[in-house]
Amino acid sequence: MSIVAIVGRPNVGKSTLFNRLIQRREAIVDSVSGVTRDRHYGKSDWNGKEFTLIDTGGYVIGSDDEFEEEIDKQVELAIEEADVIIFMVDVETGITGMDEDVANLLRKAKKPVFLAVNKVDNSKRAGDAVEFYNLGLGEIYTIASTNGSGTGDLLDAVIEKIPDTQEEDDEELPRFAVVGRPNAGKSSFINALIGQDRFVVTDIAGTTRDSIDTKYNRFGFDFKLVDTAGIRRKSKVKEDLEFYSVMRSIRAIEHADVCLLVLDATRGFDGQVQNIFWLAQRNRKGVVILVNKWDLVEKDNHSTKEFERMIRKECEPFTDVPIIFISALTKQRIFKAIETAVEVYKNRSKRIPTSKLNDILLPIIENRPPPAYKGKYVKIKFITQLPTKQPQFAFFCNLPQYVKEPYKRFLENQLREHFDFHGVPIDVYMRKK
Repeated sequence: MSIVAIVGRPNVGKSTLFNRLIQRREAIVDSVSGVTRDRHYGKSDWNGKEFTLIDTGGYVIGSDDEFEEEIDKQVELAIEEADVIIFMVDVETGITGMDEDVANLLRKAKKPVFLAVNKVDNSKRAGDAVEFYNLGLGEIYTIASTNGSGTGDLLDAVIEKIPDTQEEDDEELPRFAVVGRPNAGKSSFINALIGQDRFVVTDIAGTTRDSIDTKYNRFGFDFKLVDTAGIRRKSKVKEDLEFYSVMRSIRAIEHADVCLLVLDATRGFDGQVQNIFWLAQRNRKGVVILVNKWDLVEKDNHSTKEFERMIRKECEPFTDVPIIFISALTKQRIFKAIETAVEVYKNRSKRIPTSKLNDILLPIIENRPPPAYKGKYVKIKFITQLPTKQPQFAFFCNLPQYVKEPYKRFLENQLREHFDFHGVPIDVYMRKK
């Protein structure tokens, strides 16, 4: 699918246009300059022609801001990837030195460039927009990204430069969300996997603000990797921007199939990491725990086992979770992490034939039936897997109300032992026969 990149200096309305064109509020929009940091991808179409849209951070040359050098690298990568470029400027401020810097960069790109003059919502501003012909990039397109004015003419011109291509619909691809607290190494992990600097990485916690999809293939398996903003306690969330970032991360967990929970080995499996783990578990998602920065920890022969034992103790009773020790920096075991996530996804999608369930579990239940309650005996006669996305099993019996949690956990453990649901929460329901 052809790629259209939206570029420009900070705070000219790139993310507002991006959200309008993909018809979803994917990119965070704020009056604070420099909100977008990573390249942000979405799907759009116009007059029956589909294309991939990239939202980029604002391009600035010579800034002292630690993020700007990384953001500029992201913009240059987006320009390199794109087939067509929309260069956004702001009619309110006129041509700035930064606009001229971006124009010079785009002239070197030798790709179709469409100059979109934003915030033109009245006739006076339409007259002011003429100034932008001085950038020497040809025709200008006056738009107002907040209400969509003028975007039709812009898109008509853009799709003329887009070749006719078709791509299979990938909306149903499995989603693997990379989650964790701020600065655990989530973006570094994805960059190491895909072999390019897809995401801005700095030592400052909270660099990633949006939840961003990357299509990925490994072990002959297509899926989407979702990088998320670090989740921290509510009391620590000060600004609106971070609040929305955290909400997007929680939504990413809710929409994921498997959560790769990245934790910083130097900080351990602390309270906030546990909260994220239980959030994924409550949403019945597959979970893989990745202990990152393992190369920074002083180790002896028992370090790995001790660390793993500590994590499993904190995860009780859901202890059947894969734990992998990785280093995003040295790429140690990062592909093992993905291979395990694929296995967990397959476990979560697994269907056990009803006859097999009954043949294996009913004799076990007969030998260890539920404890009698008030002199009444529970008899389980039939088991079936429910037709749901995650593993859920119904055990049909005469007195379901008398089966208590400890016995349900026994049944869950038997299911895990005989059918391999490693990394996946299981629901056990007792039903009236």
